Amino acid sequence: MDKLRIRGGRVLTGEVQISGAKNAALPELCAALLTDEAVTLSNVPRLRDVATMRHLLDNMGVQTQTLGERGGMVLRAADPITAEAPYDLVKTMRASVLVLGPLLARFGHARVSLPGGCAIGSRPVDQHIKGMQAMGAEIVVEHGYMVARLPQGRSRLHGARIATDMVTVTGTENFLMAAALAQGETLLENAAQEPEITDLAEMLIAMGAKIEGHGTSRIHIQGVDRLKGCEHRVVADRIEAGTFLCAVAAAGGDVLLRHARSDHLEAVIEKLVAAGAEIDAGSNAAGPFIRVRSNGRLKAQSFRTTEYPGFPTDMQAQFMAINCIAEGASKVTETIFENRFMHVNELVRLGANIQTDGKVAVIEGVPRLSGATVMATDLRASASLVIAGLVADGETIVDRIYHLDRGYDQMEEKLRGIGADIERIK
Repeated sequence: MDKLRIRGGRVLTGEVQISGAKNAALPELCAALLTDEAVTLSNVPRLRDVATMRHLLDNMGVQTQTLGERGGMVLRAADPITAEAPYDLVKTMRASVLVLGPLLARFGHARVSLPGGCAIGSRPVDQHIKGMQAMGAEIVVEHGYMVARLPQGRSRLHGARIATDMVTVTGTENFLMAAALAQGETLLENAAQEPEITDLAEMLIAMGAKIEGHGTSRIHIQGVDRLKGCEHRVVADRIEAGTFLCAVAAAGGDVLLRHARSDHLEAVIEKLVAAGAEIDAGSNAAGPFIRVRSNGRLKAQSFRTTEYPGFPTDMQAQFMAINCIAEGASKVTETIFENRFMHVNELVRLGANIQTDGKVAVIEGVPRLSGATVMATDLRASASLVIAGLVADGETIVDRIYHLDRGYDQMEEKLRGIGADIERIK
């Protein structure tokens, strides 16, 4: 099992190319199921989760082809397609539930295993089931599978008003894809507003879908009879960009993040600036960018995770790593996932002073951390341990980095390119 060896204390300088967003690429790969024409995606990140999703689609009968070395992929879901996602292919990735909506919308039936993934907390599929039932599907859960089909005599889902009990990103994405081919109008209330939702909607619109209100909590979809192929570039990964912002802020230095969009990271940037980092953003002929500079010890910042556009739960662990070596005390409140403090014990092994009580962590900043062997427990926890290792005295070994490979495209190579002393141990 691969590990990372990090020797801390290096200042970070240079440029980093931010990859396409995992959380946009996964639903957009599934959206290829909505048409029998070719869908061409560019800027697809090279990640384990993307490879898993591609393998799942291949298993269904989707033709997939890699284009060059720049993240290009062509997908064509021409008949025959097997409308099933078996447990063996989806047990490691919760995003596999995203095939449910497209399969139901186009083929009228689906058999999808209940998903697996990170151990950061329960992400129930009941909201997905309720939404599909509102659109006319008959769904039962049996033997670990969601078995869905249209009632006898119906050939399409129908439009509906769907108001979820909670804000759900994958639920919103599933409903968007299903409603695009449904008969009539669908209204999504309490919809997720993440940039990845907007990016998926823009791709569906390029395929011929009629969608309004994406990026807000109320989305209108007027179903169409069929969708066509399209070309689409996956939006840049705001969480990867935020992770590098935190890394430079903690370790010190001056780094330019290419393709990163500051308007997708306003809550994180606000806290980094308050902590003492200098951040500039803009756009040029090469696209948007963010420049981060940091020199000296930062000031601790308290925050509370909430749905977008609030402070993202996917950045909680990384910013906590900053607070561990910042000046002063801070309080971090996690409201999205109940098990998302599993990185705390590993940060404590590096010398951090953290106390947790339920959904709240209180961090007393220390002048320095000390290198040790730590174990990654989930994707973003992995990133927080890497950041801590970059600033810790001596050598840090991060074990179980297969979590990191699920969501970061060549992270150690990008860090090494800006001056970090980091290597992968096979």
